[in-house]
Amino acid sequence: MHTDSVRCLNATGFHRMVYHEWGSADNDRVVVCVHGLARNSRDFDELAKLLSRDYRVICPDIVGRGESDWLPSGQPYAIPQYLNDITTLLARLNVDQVDWVGTSMGGIIGMCLAALPGSPIKHLVLNDIGAFIPSSALQRISDYLGDKQFATLDEVEAYMRQTYVSFSKLSDQQWHHLVRSGCKERPEGGYALHYDPAIAQATLENASEDIDLWPIWSAIQIPQLLIWGESSDVLQEETVRKMQANDKLDLVTVPDTPHVPSLMERDQIKQIQEWLRLHRNR
Repeated sequence: MHTDSVRCLNATGFHRMVYHEWGSADNDRVVVCVHGLARNSRDFDELAKLLSRDYRVICPDIVGRGESDWLPSGQPYAIPQYLNDITTLLARLNVDQVDWVGTSMGGIIGMCLAALPGSPIKHLVLNDIGAFIPSSALQRISDYLGDKQFATLDEVEAYMRQTYVSFSKLSDQQWHHLVRSGCKERPEGGYALHYDPAIAQATLENASEDIDLWPIWSAIQIPQLLIWGESSDVLQEETVRKMQANDKLDLVTVPDTPHVPSLMERDQIKQIQEWLRLHRNR
């Protein structure tokens, strides 16, 4: 794994977006993996390692998360900023086409990019996110965000195990990885989660209304793989069934799994690998 960063523009200056790169920089087959709302790029370590046998894999920390800078006070954490940042990253990479794996928020970013004319996205993998998100799910997510503080790493792990119930099948080693990458030491001692607490406020402000992405999703004309946690409150069955009317969409169902499948389990990784290989020349 190689780590680098790129300067991106916000309304009052520049911020640094860190990204991790796997595989050969000379490989013209590129996969970009983008994480969920309160997560970071290291969630994709296992997927990226295996995909890097065939691809150059890029995993960015979206601004405000992980090792990337936080936005200046008053600057909104919102999709337009993320789209600008990703466009800057793709320009740095000097690539014309990419495949996209997006978990939750990362899938929304991918959909917004893929719907635009001349989009660089060739194939789109959506992890438990679709064309409609109910406000009830947004409210639940906003409830567990915030300026959380912990005295020990064991406390961080207990919080994460309680919060990310869809990760319940992960090994202790995988949980330890999530904890180490998902928190940071506080100068005054103890630990905090590895994202800007301002993200919680931005989420709460938008949690009172459903998110309707049907016009955006309907504009996407490329092959898509939808991974659905069957018990998800973010991606509900009614939305999945309506999306299946698109013959460019393939569906993988993860039984008895709430939002969001980890993409760290071997069967989930294998399904992504096989789907990308199947569509490589399409």
